[in-house]
Amino acid sequence: MDAALGGWRGEGPFILGLCGAQGSGKSTLAAGLSDRLAARGVRAETLSIDDLYLSRAARQRLGEYVHPLFVTRGPPGTHDVELGLSILRDVKAGRPVVLPRFDKATDDPHPESVWRRPDAPLDVLIFEGWCVGARPQPEHQLIAPINALEARQDPQATWRRHANAVLGGPYAAVFGHIDRLVMLAAPGFEVVQDWRRRQEDALRRDEPEAARVMNAGEIAVFIQHYERLTRHMLATMPAYADLVLPLDEARGLR
Repeated sequence: MDAALGGWRGEGPFILGLCGAQGSGKSTLAAGLSDRLAARGVRAETLSIDDLYLSRAARQRLGEYVHPLFVTRGPPGTHDVELGLSILRDVKAGRPVVLPRFDKATDDPHPESVWRRPDAPLDVLIFEGWCVGARPQPEHQLIAPINALEARQDPQATWRRHANAVLGGPYAAVFGHIDRLVMLAAPGFEVVQDWRRRQEDALRRDEPEAARVMNAGEIAVFIQHYERLTRHMLATMPAYADLVLPLDEARGLR
């Protein structure tokens, strides 16, 4: 825990970025770390970048005006970055925060009435997510499609170029508030489909009436939306993350 916090000893609000591919265990790690901090008397909360997803209606508008692939949540461009920036600024300024929640089963944010409202300013915010701390790719790497989804649905590279552009702009402003960045490094992108399947199985078990739980075929298509940036992060983030935790296929530390 001390390594993750980079030696923080309570000298002002602290934001820990936690990055990892889908299903890597980052949410579980974030919750455990938050509990351990609370046991020490530290006011800590977690915020997932997934809870910043735009509504389905907002993404449908992006699909109409930018590219149809933005209807599917996931890549940079599908998050409410202004909300995220506001939250991180409030944490750093020592102001009270309201933490949103997104319902993946309905593909829409939960009502604001059920968002978390910590009763005091935070000492630590654990900001976790699959692309937290990611940096944009060089332009030349965007030209060739990386999978069948890009080849068939983004032949002109409009979708991936827009996602890359906002990653280097609004998202960089959000990530700039991170004090320390920890990466859970998957052994390769090839394990992500199985990890994601386990997530959907858990959602199906916990919310049996959920309308949008994906089957195996849908997962295989869905993760292609994440493939480009996940591979890019696996190749580049170890060079600039403050702590890298390499995982094996069973999500244990190597």
